[in-house]
Amino acid sequence: MALILHINSAFETASVILSSDDEIIFGAENNSRKDHASFLEPAIKRICGAAQINLNNIDAISVVNGPGSYTGLRVGLSSAKALCYALKKPLILLNTLDVMAYALKLQSPVKQENTLFCPLIDARRMEVYTALYDYNLNLVKNYSAEIIDNDFLKKERIMATIVAGGNGSLKLQKLTQNENYIYINLLFLSKPSVILGNEACIDQKFSDIVYSEPFYLKQVYFKK
Repeated sequence: MALILHINSAFETASVILSSDDEIIFGAENNSRKDHASFLEPAIKRICGAAQINLNNIDAISVVNGPGSYTGLRVGLSSAKALCYALKKPLILLNTLDVMAYALKLQSPVKQENTLFCPLIDARRMEVYTALYDYNLNLVKNYSAEIIDNDFLKKERIMATIVAGGNGSLKLQKLTQNENYIYINLLFLSKPSVILGNEACIDQKFSDIVYSEPFYLKQVYFKK
């Protein structure tokens, strides 16, 4: 039995989840992005208290590491690394798009093997962070930052049904009609995070605590 603490602050809503194998024991959410940093530590204490589990007894810490909100990613990873270092626990990094693709498959009304899954994260203006996955959630197109236009996935949508979702999917909906797309705008990421985190723990796919950085996907520019 693997006890894992999961942290996700990549989006507007941040979450902390305690799981045993694939099952969620307790969870907490915060819907105000500016409060993510102050939310995480009390939420972790509250969840462990409710579960009557000491943090020293968990097996690993999982964090959704990007792409997503630059500030949110830094907050989540910093908290995860600090806990891993203090507790001497392994760190698991989850790609946001992988988690979203898993959610798309779970929520999809289509159960056909020629289905493709396309998670989309709003990156401002008409840009999105995205990737494309086959029915078994293998990457068909690698993680990238893309401009949404009428030619987006033009070839792929002729050959297969594309299930698209995430907060960037609204941009795609404005440009396309029912051109072989199925849209799921609201994705539930808790269960996919738990499943993928547990799989990584079983396979011992751990990341270096010292050298792990947020996966921004696109270069970050800071104003001087």
